[in-house]
Amino acid sequence: MTVSWISWASPFFICLLPCTMGVTDQFQLEPMNAAVLKGSDAQFIARVTGLWKVMAWTVGGFLVLTVNGNTTISLSEQYSARFCSSDHSCVEFTIHNISRSLTGPVTCAVQGLFGEKTAQLYVQENGMINITGPSMKVMYDQQVQFQCVTAGWYPKPTVTWTLNDNAMNSTLDNFTDNGDFFNSTSVLTFQAVRDTTVKCLVSIPALTSPQSTSLFLVVAPKPPDWTVLIAVVVSFGSLALLVLLIIGIWFFYKRRKEKQTNYQDEMRRVRTQSQLSGVHGPRNKEGQVNTAYVPEGQTSVPTSEITDNGSFQVSTVANSAQAGVYNFEDPGFMKHRHVTIV
Repeated sequence: MTVSWISWASPFFICLLPCTMGVTDQFQLEPMNAAVLKGSDAQFIARVTGLWKVMAWTVGGFLVLTVNGNTTISLSEQYSARFCSSDHSCVEFTIHNISRSLTGPVTCAVQGLFGEKTAQLYVQENGMINITGPSMKVMYDQQVQFQCVTAGWYPKPTVTWTLNDNAMNSTLDNFTDNGDFFNSTSVLTFQAVRDTTVKCLVSIPALTSPQSTSLFLVVAPKPPDWTVLIAVVVSFGSLALLVLLIIGIWFFYKRRKEKQTNYQDEMRRVRTQSQLSGVHGPRNKEGQVNTAYVPEGQTSVPTSEITDNGSFQVSTVANSAQAGVYNFEDPGFMKHRHVTIV
């Protein structure tokens, strides 16, 4: 049977305050704070220890539903209730298709000594989220910037970033409030060193998990670093040049020493021969005259003879009739030249 709120409301609330002292622990309401998304349902559970007759639910100060302990429940299009235990000690109250106008207190009052409990309902809205950034492929160590744009959120959302599931702090956050909704722009800047999944996450208390969107960034391979190789090659090259220089100096010094040794040996040999020449007596160092030498173009040959003391006497035959004529043009003659090396 449906119970009229007006018939018993006055004595119920008159008795409510003095009757609740010492017995409020027999009546529990949960959750005491509920954050739900617009358009969804909100549930509140009342647990009563002991016998009770009437339970009243008010939303925003307006009575919306009553429950009779004898299993009779008054229903409406937006509000409903059901017993969640066989002994009727538990009642689940549901608000359907919630709108932001319902934000405020939700009160459950139990007639008798149990009193009332008030919870707070927060209706929130999740809007859109979009992430923008550079092209899908960038160069190694290039600085890149991403923007996460949100619109139509209530209340003010929390925006976070992750790179390969590692949390990152945003570079800049800008929020605007148009009275009904919050819009935001969050900027993330970093150096691209490897392939990265860039994710933007937006959360409000009504969401059990953040709402997110992501982009995959491909980073071109790092160009080869020739610094180490060049340093190694230069080091080995310098060492090789140093070794070659040392070897060259060593060979130069060795050859010079050998020349000095040969020169000293030659000098000793010459001194030895000089000493031997002094022992065997003086030698005739004067050259000897080649009496058979005939200059070019000469047609007569002078007669010569060697005196006993070693000097030459030459007599020239002026007249070919007085002496024999030597004609060098005659085929029977052959010229011979002798060179004496001193």
